[in-house]
Amino acid sequence: MSTSAPPARVAPVDPAARTPILDVVVPVYNEQDDLESCVRRLHAHLIHEFPYPFRITVADNASTDDTPQIAAELAAELPEVASVRLAAKGRGRALKHAWSASDAAVLAYMDVDLSTDLTALLPLVAPLISGHSDLAIGSRLTRGAQVTRGPKREIISRCYNLLLRGTLSARFSDAQCGFKAVRADVAARLLPLVEDTGWFFDTELLVLTERAGLRIHEVPVDWVDDPDSRVDILQTAIADLKGIARLAKALSTGRLPLAHLREQLGRAPLPVAGVPDGLIGQLLRFATVGVASTLAYLLLYALLRTGTGAQAANLTALLITAVANTALNRRFSFGVRGTGRLWLHQAQGLVVFAASLGLTSGSLALLHAAAPHPAQPLELGVLVVANLAATCLRFLLLRTWVFGRAVSGR
Repeated sequence: MSTSAPPARVAPVDPAARTPILDVVVPVYNEQDDLESCVRRLHAHLIHEFPYPFRITVADNASTDDTPQIAAELAAELPEVASVRLAAKGRGRALKHAWSASDAAVLAYMDVDLSTDLTALLPLVAPLISGHSDLAIGSRLTRGAQVTRGPKREIISRCYNLLLRGTLSARFSDAQCGFKAVRADVAARLLPLVEDTGWFFDTELLVLTERAGLRIHEVPVDWVDDPDSRVDILQTAIADLKGIARLAKALSTGRLPLAHLREQLGRAPLPVAGVPDGLIGQLLRFATVGVASTLAYLLLYALLRTGTGAQAANLTALLITAVANTALNRRFSFGVRGTGRLWLHQAQGLVVFAASLGLTSGSLALLHAAAPHPAQPLELGVLVVANLAATCLRFLLLRTWVFGRAVSGR
């Protein structure tokens, strides 16, 4: 293809569509046989399984077969599909261009052969949406992964990752799995620093992410090797060794502004349409505190129940865990620090406790009315269900009433 071709651009997305939360880029070169089936399968999975708006971007890097035409036809047929065509080869070049042009909050990519089971896609991107992590990778080399491939590729993959640990002090487990995602705000800072335009692109991005002090989330994947892979192993290995040497030199000389990146990049939750700011992170922290509180409550109840009645045991266990729960949620779930309004928050927490007590005690009263002498496992089961309902009510009251003013005024 002539280098005088018009500049690459992403095909326009329907302006009436919602801004995508996720943009999945599929980099391709001469993939006319597999492209359509891949995109349709990925599109169907996202339509039925992914809860947020999305886009699939086919990033063609200088294909010489019918790949560009197939990509354009898919983009014309499916509203969530776009296409981009570059005049020069290079998987890294295609990813860098497509990611830089995207308006999505989370940027991902996967290989066209879809070797990775798509059920891992939501676990891959969820920590990026919540703000827990900055970049996420599918890993074939971590516990829980199920991989089907020949011994040759297995040995090469493990040796490469050992080499990265020895030369670049990498701590991630799998640099080359074609299944990754990054927050758009992180990508905007890191992509200008990534020099490689080929297969080393992934490794370079991962090392820079790690050296900048950012968090990498790893998802064990089910992965089946594509027997028709066209990757030139020797040529790729030589390019990777050159990339390692170049990156090691840049890191040792301090040429990369990694300290500045540490100061610039944070982990604030990404905005999701229809979800209030901070809600996802609060829910995750509240759930963690709730699980710990419920376990403590059940343990206390079981211990107290051996020497007292059900209602007294429930009241005592719930009161103790309610005070601890309010204190933990004040600090960890809603980020309220200091002693200001501390006693007011605890007093309001006790009102919330009264509502929880009404739900749990009411459920116990109904149980004992139906069965005067229920088995303890049944009693505990009823309390678990009642506590789930009380937990939902508790979160709403804590967020909107108890800590609402303190959080909004920060």
